[in-house]
Amino acid sequence: MMMTLGTFVFSLPTLAYQQLQRQMAWRHASSDRITARPANQFLGPGEETIDLSGVIAPQITGQVVSLDVLQAMADAGEPMPLVEGTGRVYGAYVILSLNTTRTLFFKDGAARRIDFTLSLRRVDAPAQARA
Repeated sequence: MMMTLGTFVFSLPTLAYQQLQRQMAWRHASSDRITARPANQFLGPGEETIDLSGVIAPQITGQVVSLDVLQAMADAGEPMPLVEGTGRVYGAYVILSLNTTRTLFFKDGAARRIDFTLSLRRVDAPAQARA
């Protein structure tokens, strides 16, 4: 197991990613001052996103149905825990987008290669949002 998003398990038999890109930001407000640099105030964490990208070769590894499962999860719009196989907990995430590119087709139209990118955004758990 490489990682789980909710109940979906990223692995060689299902969907293996080759790249994980994480972007984190912090918010700072500034107020202009006369004859001085702007005053800054730290507001807290900003947006945090993760992009997982990889390739499925359905005849060798990965399952096309895994993309359908992720699409159904995205349609639900619910935050899901993201946990790495090492045990590291990233937090609650929602699916922003799932992009696929199918190439190298068989005669019946089935793709031999499917490149994918899954974009996730971190959200506060309901208890954190109220605090």
